[in-house]
Amino acid sequence: MAFIAILASTTATAQIKNAKTKTVKVNGNCGMCETTIEKAANKKNISKASWNQETKMATITYNAKKTTLNAVLKTIADAGYDNEQYTAPDDVYSNLHGCCQYDREKIEPSKADTTKPGKQ
Repeated sequence: MAFIAILASTTATAQIKNAKTKTVKVNGNCGMCETTIEKAANKKNISKASWNQETKMATITYNAKKTTLNAVLKTIADAGYDNEQYTAPDDVYSNLHGCCQYDREKIEPSKADTTKPGKQ
């Protein structure tokens, strides 16, 4: 199983050109959170995320010529999940399933990628 997961991850990452990868804190609780966070971040050939329920960390790979880390984090927040750069809208958070409503805490911003796509 682990081999298949690694192979799938490697294959998906290989499809993202000009790839940058960052690991960031994203709040969440359960497997449903994982599905929603990853679905929000995953854009074919542009960005992909893998969220770890135990560590609350998301590994995000993105095409630096087409998007930024901040844009991906904004999309995750818009899906209901606070992260290092953005707080989810209260109405979206309150509509999450009960088990997905994590304890909201202020996360200190990291040095996220604030450059425009294609700029280095």
